Amino acid sequence: MGATLSPENRETLNRLAIEVPSWAYGNSGTRFKVYSTAGTPRDPFEKIADAAEVHRLTGLAPSVALHIPWDKVEDFAELRAHAENLGVRLGTINSNTFQDDDYKFGALTHEDPKIRRKAIDHHLECIDVMDATGSQDLKIWLAEGSNYPGQADMRGRQDRLADSLAEIYARLTGEQRLVLEYKFFEPAFYHTDVPDWGTSYAQVAALGERAMVCLDTGHHAPGTNIEFIVMQLLRLGKLGSFDFNSRFYADDDLIVGSADPYQLFRIMAEVIRGGGLDEASTISFMLDQCHNVENKIQGQIRSVLNVQEMTARALLIDRVALTEAQISGDVLAANEIFMNAFYTDIRAELEAWRAERGLPADPMQAFRASDYQNRIEAERVGGVQAGWGA
Repeated sequence: MGATLSPENRETLNRLAIEVPSWAYGNSGTRFKVYSTAGTPRDPFEKIADAAEVHRLTGLAPSVALHIPWDKVEDFAELRAHAENLGVRLGTINSNTFQDDDYKFGALTHEDPKIRRKAIDHHLECIDVMDATGSQDLKIWLAEGSNYPGQADMRGRQDRLADSLAEIYARLTGEQRLVLEYKFFEPAFYHTDVPDWGTSYAQVAALGERAMVCLDTGHHAPGTNIEFIVMQLLRLGKLGSFDFNSRFYADDDLIVGSADPYQLFRIMAEVIRGGGLDEASTISFMLDQCHNVENKIQGQIRSVLNVQEMTARALLIDRVALTEAQISGDVLAANEIFMNAFYTDIRAELEAWRAERGLPADPMQAFRASDYQNRIEAERVGGVQAGWGA
């Protein structure tokens, strides 16, 4: 059974924008192999061109996240102009302190003040990039921790992390934000320095109003109720951004909604309930995925469409009836109201949404029918830009 959205819900859906990551368009893989694919971008300019194609077909991806140093160029003003000429803008700047031998035992948490200085200076350089690109968010993910009990002073590392983050935060200006990501494990297996939302929250709460938490949907222990975390961070006013992906086992970075579309629905239901799509919301919705075996541009198209579809379904929840059932203690009625929205076919409504904007009814098919993939495969010889394969 299909459904239509109310005018109010349509306005909410219209505010959904999903940032795509530059590295999704380059070569990537597992620990064991980085796979090369035809048409891979040779530089950040070509990554942005691929991202712009996703936005052109879907109308959902108006910004592109950059990773430094993967996306380092001589002139970021030129890169910004290139993006704007293609109808997109440059978004979140992601730092990298996990591919340098100096950071083997930590970066912002390292015992050696010289190495900490190097890591802090890298983040200050990222803020310089933000100044040049007009980016709002500096996202920090730290591959730091220890593998064995007794290897590291866990409390000392938290203290050093707090000091390092404070210096980075002090450099931000205007509306710029620091967004601290967390990850349950990997590459450190005994402890990681920012393993959960509580640790991230504790660190950013000490910094100030413009320090927020980033939630990556693949960075939790199996069985974690992610939507509860979403609710809590929204309630506390500290949910800064999402990194959307999907997983079967750990940090698989699969297409969002591919493994568990119901989880994505539940997450978006809490986002809507908590005001995350209200006009005043500053939450950044971003993908963080690596396409190892599938076509990369199509993988990004499918991803943003999945987020939009589950958002639209979540908007169909009858909140008045749900609240009445919850208050009355009618467990099965409340669950039925929730499930009815999830099972409702909203695809025709989304096709109409696209038609109103002059977008193809089926963006995936439109891309397959275009000459874009053939053209970039012919033009781009030897591209490796990403990513893990760079």
